[in-house]
Amino acid sequence: MNLCIDQGNSSIKMGIFDQSKLVKTFVYKNFDRKSVLSMLRNYPVDRCIYSSVINKNASAVAFLKKNIAQVLLLTHETPLPIENKYQTPKTLGKDRLAAVVGAGFLEPNRDVLVIDAGTAITFDFMDAKRNYWGGNIDVGLELRLMALHTFAKKLPLVKPVQEVPLMASNTEMALAAGALNGIIFEIDGYINALKIEYPDLSTFLTGGSLIFFDKKLKNSIFVEKNLVLIGLNYILQYNVQ
Repeated sequence: MNLCIDQGNSSIKMGIFDQSKLVKTFVYKNFDRKSVLSMLRNYPVDRCIYSSVINKNASAVAFLKKNIAQVLLLTHETPLPIENKYQTPKTLGKDRLAAVVGAGFLEPNRDVLVIDAGTAITFDFMDAKRNYWGGNIDVGLELRLMALHTFAKKLPLVKPVQEVPLMASNTEMALAAGALNGIIFEIDGYINALKIEYPDLSTFLTGGSLIFFDKKLKNSIFVEKNLVLIGLNYILQYNVQ
């Protein structure tokens, strides 16, 4: 079995795979050694991949290496089952890379757009020949609302809501609708623009905020909340083989 670890900005996501099949997922605020030991007692893990978008947790890595036979740290130098055309691979978020690899695994030989809606929203494109060309980074849903409150002091801080009108009739809803609708139009705009050149485009939506968008887009998409973990597992298998 494989253990895939995705260290994000606000949480750690872990997935147990039996070869290519995702068996169980876990989410922690921090790296909890007791919880991981309990996990390892329940699942015969002998291989692990660790990916982090923030600084590497050296003590966590040492702990993993002590308790798991093979541990792979995902870096910009790790061999990949795709061709990375990004001009600054050292600065590329590991979650972006893993998500694209996951999309290529689920939809082989297709042009893919991966949209990861979390703290930030990322748009990443890989063509059908597995050439990853990069993408864009934008402000996520909650950050938009926080920024409006922080830099326009008279505007209240509101929480994201799933159902909003096209045009709001009060200030709180105007903020919620403006942030959500703006992202919806942005996502559809990227998909429509890419489909002009890549009409067979497959679009994947993932990330912690995907529930706000998945049923509101005009374009058809694949929703896969564990896309990053799936990609990490594929990278691990590729390197072990």
